[in-house]
Amino acid sequence: MSDASPALRHPTEIEYCAPAIVFAVMTALESYLPLAYYPWAYSAKVCAVTLTLVWCRRILRDIVPSRAVVAPSVLLGLVVLAVWVLGEKWLVYPHLGDRVAYNPFEQLSPNAAAAFLVVRLYGLIVMVPVFEELLWRSFLTRYLTSANFASVPVGNFSTAAFWIVSGAAAISHTEWLVALAANMLYLGLLKQTHSVFATVVAHATTNALLGLYVVTTANWQLW
Repeated sequence: MSDASPALRHPTEIEYCAPAIVFAVMTALESYLPLAYYPWAYSAKVCAVTLTLVWCRRILRDIVPSRAVVAPSVLLGLVVLAVWVLGEKWLVYPHLGDRVAYNPFEQLSPNAAAAFLVVRLYGLIVMVPVFEELLWRSFLTRYLTSANFASVPVGNFSTAAFWIVSGAAAISHTEWLVALAANMLYLGLLKQTHSVFATVVAHATTNALLGLYVVTTANWQLW
C-alpha cells in the first residue's frame, strides 16, 4: 500500500524540469521562424509552458508565501537589475548568441502591440521567475547536494551545487556574465532565507523593472 496519495508525494525530477525543457525547445524553434512570426511563437511558448506548470503543479508547493522576506527580496531584485543593466552597458565580453530585439511598436498595430506586451510581460515577470526558481533554486541545488533531494531542506546546498547551478543558469542566457552574477545573488538570498518564494519575488522584481526599462528606453535587445 502506498504511503501517500500521488497529490501528497514529493514532486519528481521530471516535474521540476519539464517546464524548462518545453521553454528551451520552443525557444530554439523560434530561431527558425521569420521575425514576423515572433509574437505568435512567443505566445504559443507562454501557453505551452504555463500548461506544463499546471500539469506539474505539485512543484508550486515549494513557493510558500511569507511577508517577512518580501522587502529584502525586492531590494535584491533592484540590485540585480542594476548589475544587469549597467553590466550590459559598461562591460565588453562575448555573448552567447543574440536576442531577437523585437520592437512590437514597429511591427504591429497599436492594439496588437499592446496585447503582445501583456503576453510578453506575463512571461517575463510571472512565468519565467516561477519555473526558473523552481528548477535552479528549489530542485537542482538540492539534487546536486544529494540524490535524495527531497530530504534536503530548501536553502541547504553544497559548495559544488552553488557553483554548478550558478554556471548552468548563467550559460542558459545570452548575457552569461551578468546572469552569473545575478544567479549568485539569488542563491545567496536563498541561503539566507531558505525560501523559494523569496527568490521568485527577487527574480520577478528584477524582470518587472527590466521590462519597464526596455519598454521606456527601447532597449529591446535586453529581453
